[in-house]
Amino acid sequence: MRIVLLGLVALTLATSAVFALWPEIDLEVARAFYGDGGFIGHTSWERAARAFFNITPFVVLAAFAILYGLRRFGAAVPYAPSGRALAFLIATMAIGPGLVVNLGLKDHAHRPRPIQTREFGGPFEFRPWYRFDGECRRNCSFVSGEGSEAFWMVAPASLAPPPFRALAIAGALAFGALTGLLRMAFGGHYLSDVLLAALLTLIIVQGARMLLFPNRDPS
Repeated sequence: MRIVLLGLVALTLATSAVFALWPEIDLEVARAFYGDGGFIGHTSWERAARAFFNITPFVVLAAFAILYGLRRFGAAVPYAPSGRALAFLIATMAIGPGLVVNLGLKDHAHRPRPIQTREFGGPFEFRPWYRFDGECRRNCSFVSGEGSEAFWMVAPASLAPPPFRALAIAGALAFGALTGLLRMAFGGHYLSDVLLAALLTLIIVQGARMLLFPNRDPS
C-alpha cells in the first residue's frame, strides 16, 4: 500500500510540474469544449448527468451509513460496513472534498474558471494553477470540487471483496473521469483542476486506508 501512496505523490508532483511549465495545455484542452461563443455542456441531458454525478457520492455514503445502522440495531442485512470502514468513508469525504478542496483550495486559490477567463468570453485573466492571485473571489476553479467528490468513490470501491475490488475501483475511476469531462464541457474547470483534484483525493483515500487498515483487509 505504501508503494501506491508514493506513486500517487510522485504522479501529483509530475502533473503539477507539467502544468506549471506548460500552462497553455489547460487552454488548449478547454478550447476543445468551446465553440460558437460558448462551452458545449449546457444541454438538458448534460445538466441531468451533472446532477447525477454530483449526488451519487453522497447517496453512496448515506447507503453505507444506513446499512451500518441497520446492522447495529439487529436487522438482518446481507452486507453492512464495519465501524472502522464507515469511519474511513466519512473521514475521507470530510477531509478530501470537504476540508482540503472546498474549504481550502477553492476559496483561496482565486483561479478563474474557464468560462470566466478572457480567452472564452469572460472578464478575468487566465491564471495557471500555481498562481493564487486571480480575480475569482470564492468557489473558484482550482481544484474541482465535484471532481474530488467523484474520485472519492474509490474509497467505497476499495471496500469491495477482493474478487471484485479491481473492477469496482476501475468503475470508480471511470466515474471520476466522466465527472471531470462533464465539468470541463461546462467550462467549469481546466484539465489541471480535474487531474490534481483526483490525485489529491486519491492520496487522502490511500493514506487513510493505510492508517485505518494497516494489517487487515477492509472488506
